[in-house]
Amino acid sequence: MSLRSLSLLALAAALSTPAWAQTAPKPAASPKPAAATSAAPAQLVAAQSEVAFTSRQMGVPVDGRFRRFEAQVQFDPKKPETARIALKVDLASITMGAPESEAEVVKPEWFNTAKFPQATFTSTAVKALGGNRYEVAGQFALKGITRDIVVPVTLAAAGANTVATGGFTLKRLEHRIGEGEWADTSMVANDVAVKFKLTLSGIAPL
Repeated sequence: MSLRSLSLLALAAALSTPAWAQTAPKPAASPKPAAATSAAPAQLVAAQSEVAFTSRQMGVPVDGRFRRFEAQVQFDPKKPETARIALKVDLASITMGAPESEAEVVKPEWFNTAKFPQATFTSTAVKALGGNRYEVAGQFALKGITRDIVVPVTLAAAGANTVATGGFTLKRLEHRIGEGEWADTSMVANDVAVKFKLTLSGIAPL
C-alpha cells in the first residue's frame, strides 16, 4: 500500500471517531478564594470614651483622668485571637481637679512628661473567656519601663457601637512614678487603679 493510501486511511479514521470519544480541553481552574483578611480598624468615639485612675494619698482616694488618648483596634468577634490593640495616652493631659497636683505630676519625680510624654499599651495575645469577656495580654510602657500585663476586658453592644471596659492595678514604683521622698508608700500608695471605657465603631456585631 502506498504512502498516499495510508495517509487517506488515517484521515478517514480520525473523521469517523465519535464526538464523545474525542478529548475535550480541561476547563480553567477556578481561582482560589482569597485568604480571609483581618478585621478593618475600628474607630474610637473619643467623646464617649475615658481613661481614668484612682490613687490614694494619706489613705484618701484621689481620682483623675486623661483628656487625650488614642486607640487602634482591629477585632473580629469570631476570631478574637487575631485582634490587635494599641493604646497611647498623653500624660500631660492629666486632670485631677486640682491645678497644683496637675503641675506636680508632670515633673521628673513623677511622669517626667518632658522626656516620656506618653504611656502605651500594645497587645500580644487575646483570649476569649466567654460571655463577651476576654483577657488581653500585652506590654505596658510608662516612663521608659516596659512590663508585661494582662488586662480583663468586657465588650458590650451600645447601639451601632461596641463598648470595651476594663482595668488593672498599676504598681507605680515599678515605673519610678514618685521618686525620692515620694517613694514612701505611707504618703502615696503604691497601687493605682487604672480603668478605661473605649467606645468603638466599626466592629462586627457581638
